[in-house]
Amino acid sequence: MHADDSAADGAATPDRRRRGRRIRALLAGGLVLGVGAAVTLAAWSDSEFATGTFTAGTFNLQGSTTSATGTYTDHASAGSAATLAFTTPLAGNMSPNSTVYAPFWVRLAANTTTAATLDLTTLTTSETGGTANAANLSYSVYAIAPAATCDATATSGTLLGTATTLASNASVPGATVPLSIGTPVTNPGTSVQLCFIVSSGATLNQTTTTTATWQFVATSTS
Repeated sequence: MHADDSAADGAATPDRRRRGRRIRALLAGGLVLGVGAAVTLAAWSDSEFATGTFTAGTFNLQGSTTSATGTYTDHASAGSAATLAFTTPLAGNMSPNSTVYAPFWVRLAANTTTAATLDLTTLTTSETGGTANAANLSYSVYAIAPAATCDATATSGTLLGTATTLASNASVPGATVPLSIGTPVTNPGTSVQLCFIVSSGATLNQTTTTTATWQFVATSTS
């Protein structure tokens, strides 16, 4: 029996080997087919792009001391402030209880692309000679029509600021006025006249020169 068993085992061994090779071949084929299936998968994609261009507008405030249609220039700092031409009695020879007036026109420059509001924001003063006089001088600034006369009648306009003294940082409460752009924008906007009224008190000191500088700010509305 042992001999027969050995023979049987010996006869069976090649069969088992062949079956093993077939199984391995099938497994290998399955692996190959699996890889082939992965390779044949398609990935679909598509893209859309959007772009926007943003260009800043132009904004510039300018002023004139001569007229609504006169020469306008920029006065962008205290050092380049426009010199106001006050009426008689001359501001250079004021006496107690006197009042002087000076016009100043502002507008948005050509090519300004957005309207604005104009606001009187600060007042600073400096003095030379004699005794300080800022406390003896008061002021008011009114916005009036471009062709109106800057005199006592200006008080019917829009009050932009006022104080009982010209001392530095004196209060400047008041309204704002609108500034329009040109139509078309290649033209300057409509002028607004600012009328400055300065009055002296009874105790005005002699031989003192007081310089006041008002700052106006135009703020775009869009």
